[in-house]
Amino acid sequence: MTNQIRLFYGALAMLFAVLLLSCSGTAKKHRELRASRADSILFDIGVGKDYDHLRAVTDSFEMVGDLSPLDANRWRGTSYYRQGLYNMAEVCYRKAMECKVESQADQQSYNKCARRLSELLLIKGDYEGSLRVAIPAVKKMDESGIGSDIDYAILLNNIGCCQLNLGQDKEANESFLTAREHYANRWQSDTTSRGFQEAVIGTVYTSMAYINTRRYEESIYWIDRTEMLLNNYRTRPDARVEYFDEYQGRIEIMRAVAQQGLGKTNEASKAYEAFLKTDYSKTDAGRINANDYLVAAHRYKEAADNYRCLDKMMADAGLEMSLDNIQLYMLPKYLANAEAGRGDSARVAARRILLNLDEAITGQKNSAMAELATIYDTQGKETEIARQQVEMSKQRLMATAVALILVFTFFIIYTLHKRNSTHKLAAAHAELQKAYNQLEETTTAKERIESELRIARDIQMSMVPNVSPDREGLDLYASMTPAKEVGGDLYGYLLIGDDLYFCVGDVSGKGVPASLFMAQATRLFRTLAAQKMMPAEIATRMNDALTENNERGMFVTMFLGLVNLKTGRLDFCNAGHNPPVIYDQTNLGTFIEMESNAPIGLWPELEFVGETIESIKGKPFFVYTDGLNEAENPEQEQFGDERMLEFLHHAHFRDARELVETLKAEVERFRQGADPNDDMTMLCLKVK
Repeated sequence: MTNQIRLFYGALAMLFAVLLLSCSGTAKKHRELRASRADSILFDIGVGKDYDHLRAVTDSFEMVGDLSPLDANRWRGTSYYRQGLYNMAEVCYRKAMECKVESQADQQSYNKCARRLSELLLIKGDYEGSLRVAIPAVKKMDESGIGSDIDYAILLNNIGCCQLNLGQDKEANESFLTAREHYANRWQSDTTSRGFQEAVIGTVYTSMAYINTRRYEESIYWIDRTEMLLNNYRTRPDARVEYFDEYQGRIEIMRAVAQQGLGKTNEASKAYEAFLKTDYSKTDAGRINANDYLVAAHRYKEAADNYRCLDKMMADAGLEMSLDNIQLYMLPKYLANAEAGRGDSARVAARRILLNLDEAITGQKNSAMAELATIYDTQGKETEIARQQVEMSKQRLMATAVALILVFTFFIIYTLHKRNSTHKLAAAHAELQKAYNQLEETTTAKERIESELRIARDIQMSMVPNVSPDREGLDLYASMTPAKEVGGDLYGYLLIGDDLYFCVGDVSGKGVPASLFMAQATRLFRTLAAQKMMPAEIATRMNDALTENNERGMFVTMFLGLVNLKTGRLDFCNAGHNPPVIYDQTNLGTFIEMESNAPIGLWPELEFVGETIESIKGKPFFVYTDGLNEAENPEQEQFGDERMLEFLHHAHFRDARELVETLKAEVERFRQGADPNDDMTMLCLKVK
C-alpha cells in the first residue's frame, strides 16, 4: 500500500509540473498580448492629447498587471513631456530606467526613456547628466543586441551635443558622424518618410549645438546637410508638407547667424533674404527667431519691429512672465529698442520688466517646492497603486493556494482517510500564509520608503551644478555629500562675463524639511546673482523672502562671494557661516576675519554687511560646512580645524577637484566606518 501511495503522488507531481509549464508559456504570451493592447490604447489617447486621462488609464493598466512598472513610468513621462511639464517628465523617465529590464519589450522601452531623458538634460544644460544617461544606454543596447537605428542615432546625437559643449570637439565629431550613419540606415530600411524627418530634426540639433558654441565653420557643414536631408524628405510621397516651409526657414536663419559669426556679412544677408521668402518668417515664432541674426548684425530697428509681436506669441504659447522668460524675451526686447533709439518703447519694456519682476521672483522661489510637492503627491498615488497590486496578488495567491489545498485534501481523504493529518496540513499552511503576508507587507513598505527617498535625493542633487565653469584661469570644484538620503547643505556658482558668483550654505536641521528649504535658497541665490547684485544685497533679499511665513523658524548659514577673474577682487558676505580659508603651500592657511552677520531666514528686515579682499589671485580659497570639521569617528573625536588646516598645508594636488576629493577620502578614513553625523560640502577655487 505504501509503494502504491508513493507512485500515486509521484505521478500527481509530474502532472502538476506539466500543467505549470504549459500555463507558464501561455501566461507569458497572454501578458505580451495584454501589454501590446494596452500600448495601443494609450497611444490612441495620446493622439487625442487627453494627458490626464492617459495617466489615469496608465495607472489602471499597471495595477492589473497589463503594463510593467518600466512601461507605466515611460507613458507617464511621455504625458508630462507633451504637456511641457519637463521636471515631472524627467522624474518619471528616471524611475523607468531604475526598473529591472526583464524582456525585449522592456529593453525597447528603456531605450526610448534614455533618448528622451538625455534630451531633457541636454536642453537644460546638464551635459554631464545627459552623458551619464546616454552612454550607458548605448552600451546596454550593444550588449543586449536590442536597439533600433533611431535609438542609436538620437542617443549618439545627444552625446555629441554634450561633448561639444564640454569642449570635447574630436569626440563630438565622431559621435555626430556615427549618428549620421544610423540615420542613413534608418531611412534606407524604412519604407516610410519617417527616417528622413527624424534625420532633419537631429541635424538641426547638431547645427544649433555648433552655433551655440560659436563654432560657426563646422555649423555650416551640418546646416548644408540638414538642407540636403530636407530636400530628400520633400520627394517622399507620404512626407508631411507642413514641415517643409518651417524647416527651410530654420535652415536659412541658422545659416544667416553662422555666416554673420564668420564675418561674412554679404552671405549672411543673402541667407536672411532667403529666410524672408518663407512663410515661417511671417509667423510670430519665426519673427522672434529671426532676431538672433538681426541683433548680431546690429539691425536693431528691424529686431525692435519684430518684438512688437512678442506679447501675442507668448500668449499663444501660454508663456508666463517667469524669470526665464523675462531674461529670454523681455530683456532682449528692451535692448533692441534701446539700441534702435526708441526710448519710449524701451521705457515701456523696462517698466513691464520691473512690474513683473517681483511676481516672477516669488513664483521662481516657490517653483522648486511646488515641483517637489507634486512629485510627492505622485508618489502617494503610485503607493496606492502598489498597495492595490499587492492586495490583488494576495487574492490570486490565496485563490491558487485554496485550489491546491482542495485538490490535495481530496486525494488525502480518498486514499488515507486520516482526518487529523488534513487538519495539521491546513493549520501549517495557515501559519505559513500569515508569516508570508507579514513579510510581504514589511518588504513593500521598506521598498516604498527607499524609493521615495532615492527620488528626493536625485531631485536635490539636480538642483546644484555638477559641471564647473569652463574658463581659462579659473580652477573651481565643489562637492556635496548628504548625511542622510536628503540633506540641507547647498552650493552654487554662476559665471557672468568676468564675474563669478559662488556660495556655500548649511540649512538648519536635516532630512526632507531641510532639503525643501535648501531648494528655495538655491533658486533664490541663482535668481538674484543673475541680476548682478552684490553679495550683501543678495543675502538681504534672500532673508526678506525666506523669513516670510517661516513658521518652523528654519534658517541657513551661508557664505556668498563675487570674484572678478581679471583683478582677483573678492566681494563677499558671510551670514553666520564657518570662516573660509585662504592658504598656499608655504603656510598652514588662515581663517578670514569677517563681520558677524546673522544666518539668513531668522529675523526679517535685516541689512547684511558685505566686505572686500582686494585680490585672491594665486591663492586657493576654500569654503566648507561644519560636516567637515565636526566629522566624528567611533570614539566621537572630531576631525577639527587644526587637522583640516594641517591637511591643506601638506596636500599636494594638481587642481581643486583633486584637493576636494582627497580631503573627502581623508574624512572617510578618519570616521573609521562611523555614520556621518552631518551633511558635508566643500568648494575650492583658485584664480590663476
